[in-house]
Parts: sequence; structure tokens; C-alpha cells
Amino acid sequence: MKKIEAIIKPFKLDEVKDKLNEIGIHGLTVTEVKGFGRQKGHTELYRGAEYVVDFLPKIKLEIVVPDDMVEEVVSAVSGSAHTGRIGDGKIFVIPVEEAVRIRTGERGDAAV
Repeated sequence: MKKIEAIIKPFKLDEVKDKLNEIGIHGLTVTEVKGFGRQKGHTELYRGAEYVVDFLPKIKLEIVVPDDMVEEVVSAVSGSAHTGRIGDGKIFVIPVEEAVRIRTGERGDAAV
């Protein structure tokens, strides 16, 4: 199993969620996060005062899938979150040793 973590722009969440649903992914965790990459934020003007917004709002998706679905999920997220502009985000693939469904005690792929 692998855990796929994706950091995307907030307005792309519905599009990514719909695409994942199309390929059979029905469970994911969504977290509102803040961060920055190469763009290092930007400067804004508010009531005549200039200030730096260095942590931009992002969405973090966490999805655990069997090994054979990793490439399909990565492609789905990458394709639907892509805008071509700076700050589109990142996708990380991390190995998962074990998963346990608390309600039934199922383990491994069956728990996902």
C-alpha cells in the first residue's frame, strides 16, 4: 500500500475529488493548510499599508491505495489539479506498512 499526499490549490478540490471518484477512490482525507514553495508568497495592499502574505492557503489530500492504483491516482490528481501556473502543488508517494480498520479489525488492503 502507498499513501499519496497531494498539496493543491483550494479552488481545484472539487475537480480533483470528482476525478478520484470517477476512478473508484471513495475515501480521502482533506486538510486546509498554509505554506509556500518557490513563489515565497506575495505582497498585498490593504488600507494603504503593504504587507507580505508568505503562507498561502492550500489543500492537503491524503489517500491510501493499493500499490497497483498508485499511478492512476497520481495521474488523476496531477491532471485535474494542473493550472500551469506557479503554486499548482506537489504530490508525494509514501509507503504504508499496515492499515487497520478499527470497526472490524480488517488489516491491509481490506482495511482501505
